[in-house]
Amino acid sequence: MSLIGGIRPPIAVLSVLLLALAGVTALTLGRVGQEAVPKAVKSSQQHFAEDGAIALRASIDESVTDLTRTADLFNASDPVPADAVLDKISSVYQKWMGTAVMEVRSGKLLAARGENVPLAAIDRAKLSDDDGLAPRMVRLESGETRLLSFAVLAWKGQPQQLLVASSSLRFPGISLGNFRSIAVVGDDGKVLSTDGIPEPEQVSTDEERAEVKASEKQLQSFAETAAKKSRSHPILAKEPGSGGYLGVSGHLVGDRHLGERSIAGYASLAAPEAGESTVATRLGLSVVSMVPVAEDAKRTKGSALGLFAAGALLVIGGLTVFLLLRTVQRPIVRLFLESRRLTRGDLGRPVSVPKHGEAARIGGALERLRRQLNGEPAAKATPTKRKGLGSRTLLAVAGVLLLVWSAPLLLLINRAGDTVQVPQQMVNDQRERTDTLSDRVRRALNEGHADLTSLASLIGARTDPSDMDKVLESTRNQHSRYRSLYVLDKDGKVLSKSGDDPRSPSGEKPSDTAVRVIDDDGKEPVIIGTAEVPGRQGAAVVGEFRIEFLNSLLKRPGLGEVRVVDAKRRVLGGNDGYREFQGLPSGRLNGLVEGTGQKVGGKPRPSGVLYRDGGDIQIAAAAPFAGGGAAEQLGWSVVSWQPASNLEIPEYTLQNRTVLAGMLGITAAAACLGWLHIIVVRPLRKLAEQAEALADGDRKTVLYPVHHDEVGAVTRSLELIRQQLPSGTQRKRDGASAGLAGRN
Repeated sequence: MSLIGGIRPPIAVLSVLLLALAGVTALTLGRVGQEAVPKAVKSSQQHFAEDGAIALRASIDESVTDLTRTADLFNASDPVPADAVLDKISSVYQKWMGTAVMEVRSGKLLAARGENVPLAAIDRAKLSDDDGLAPRMVRLESGETRLLSFAVLAWKGQPQQLLVASSSLRFPGISLGNFRSIAVVGDDGKVLSTDGIPEPEQVSTDEERAEVKASEKQLQSFAETAAKKSRSHPILAKEPGSGGYLGVSGHLVGDRHLGERSIAGYASLAAPEAGESTVATRLGLSVVSMVPVAEDAKRTKGSALGLFAAGALLVIGGLTVFLLLRTVQRPIVRLFLESRRLTRGDLGRPVSVPKHGEAARIGGALERLRRQLNGEPAAKATPTKRKGLGSRTLLAVAGVLLLVWSAPLLLLINRAGDTVQVPQQMVNDQRERTDTLSDRVRRALNEGHADLTSLASLIGARTDPSDMDKVLESTRNQHSRYRSLYVLDKDGKVLSKSGDDPRSPSGEKPSDTAVRVIDDDGKEPVIIGTAEVPGRQGAAVVGEFRIEFLNSLLKRPGLGEVRVVDAKRRVLGGNDGYREFQGLPSGRLNGLVEGTGQKVGGKPRPSGVLYRDGGDIQIAAAAPFAGGGAAEQLGWSVVSWQPASNLEIPEYTLQNRTVLAGMLGITAAAACLGWLHIIVVRPLRKLAEQAEALADGDRKTVLYPVHHDEVGAVTRSLELIRQQLPSGTQRKRDGASAGLAGRN
């Protein structure tokens, strides 16, 4: 018998699948909603930590790149005093806590700005090593941690100088909201910096001090666990094929305090491209985000629906398998045994004819053939009447039985409806993450304009075009944000260029606006930054930003659709497909953006909202540019929205699993019953016609088995019987011989 053919394998596989589906149904549907904190809230904290890790990594890498590039620009020009170097840096960048210039050989401090830089922690003898200028972390006497970045100032004929910049490990532009805390954690599990937990001098009561102490203890526990998990390889730390964040990330559940459960997300610093590393990722840092979440005791109760659905499937599945065994398998097996008996010559006992369908037709034909083998003429045989249900009808009945179980799960049961409880924490997280994303885009544009300002100040009045080309090319290669960099004179003539051709209006003098957008025939927004070159009578350095760079900043999981819109609420960029300069897809999103643009207390504030429109539930948030810099004047906003059905909320999880169970039931039924129809029923119907034709006297048609199974075995037996039956010529010859014998 064939391994995949025959009547037994499809029915056996169907039985196994239904048993497995019953077990899966009982386990999955019964366990939904047993967690007091929905999984969506836990995953959101993981995404929050990933946002913090991305922002910290970008900030550290950008800081080191800016310092190195600035030193290279100074090295390419004439020597300047150390004080002039720091004054120029301070006028362009405000990102460092302190800066200093020291002579490498003697260690003499030449100039300093801001807070005292811990120069004593620098081993000048190791600066010439391969990683001698790599950034390093230093812990101050106050307990705070500083990240020191280095660059070398070298002019011909002068001693080498070391440019040192000190920065804190606090997060740039992370919106924490209420009650959330976030920390930078070293590879040893120690907390290097925190935000969100009040300092001792900020609390006044014993109750508040107790809460702060409990929060610090819980955060330290999370930090140690996160550091341990972050040491694993990113590929091994997540499920195969899960994708998402390139580093190690996850969520943690902490202790319960005053009716609230501490939930944390953690993420290691990861490079923007898989398999790569950056200055920041080599520091071994991780980010931990913690927030207290109110538990819902009602959600801890299990559902009895899973057991009920599994029990119903066992009953219906058992009835279906019994129907197939009794009405399809047993008659075919009986025909197989009876046909083999006839081929062995056992013709004395009548054929046991099944009662229904094609099996009854074949059984009746076998009985007629048995009589013909015993000498009864074919013309005198009486054909068996066709009665009962056919095999196709029986399969349809089996399919209907399984559909009775699957269809309600697929279409009716456990519908989420419009009363779904969306945790307020999800709305808060959508708002805060959108605000963080808005600040990240604003800072990226501000950093770009700061680069242009630095270039303009260093180009000055005496740099010739050939040197300009080198400076522009070097800057564009170091930063992926620019599609082109060029220098315009006061009349709009291009003096030097790197990258693509300028898309700003030809012949137009440099703009006075630091960052602006021009509509290039409505095809693509062109974002242009401009910085005047001192001493060149109105000349300016112009940089055109890549829209792909802007869009890459918006690609964050768990936020749904994200768009950057201008002051007129026209779309300029997004994290997936969009049309440039088109409006937002709904009026309520327009209203949300317009409302967040209103100034409250001097600054516009982000907002998040939960929309309910029948069964359509949507979380949306908008955050305008705020925080200063050249980009704030643009009046842009970042808006995000997603349906609540995308979140792992118990009601939607239960609905999805219920639909999945129904789909699996239909799939199992269609696969096994379809298999049975193709392998058994179709050949059986054809065999019934051939058997009746053979019993009616057709001795010329050769019978070939379709499959090597029970039906094929019956076909082979009928072929052997056909060969044993006398043909029409033989019957005439036998009849003539009998007539001659009678006359004699």
